[in-house]
Amino acid sequence: DFCLSRGLGDVYKRQADKKADPLLVKLKSDPTNPQLWNQVGLIYKSAHQFKQSEGYFEKSLQYDPKNLGVRADYASCMYYTGDVDGALAQLNQSLTYDPKHAGTLMNIGIIKWRGKNDANGAIAAWEQLLQYHPDFPQKGLVQQMLTQAKQSAKNTGQKG
Repeated sequence: DFCLSRGLGDVYKRQADKKADPLLVKLKSDPTNPQLWNQVGLIYKSAHQFKQSEGYFEKSLQYDPKNLGVRADYASCMYYTGDVDGALAQLNQSLTYDPKHAGTLMNIGIIKWRGKNDANGAIAAWEQLLQYHPDFPQKGLVQQMLTQAKQSAKNTGQKG
């Protein structure tokens, strides 16, 4: 099973390399283009080459630091490679540009809950999300996660 998944990872990486090559060529003549850096990052992210994609997202953010979508992708890759604190730092940076950004608050809650076992931190982020965006399209999912996080906090004795 491990050999099979490792082999698939190599196949995905080769496919990503092939897709990324034309963009990397373009970057040689346009190295400050944040969209190109982001496109390459997305190619590697979709191939589950999270560590590799981080560098491309980071480069994109050097030229377009307020792009919250790129920062969210960067944070998710960091989370998948085990850098939970780095992921939260990126998301908190996004809040400095838009303190009410729904996707950012959603992701902060998920990472605090799943990555840090911080149910109260997750609850705070999700309650803010619903306060700022009462018509949030995924409101039902957020409410369900809130209920589970509150139950989890109660069971572990965290004070709310």
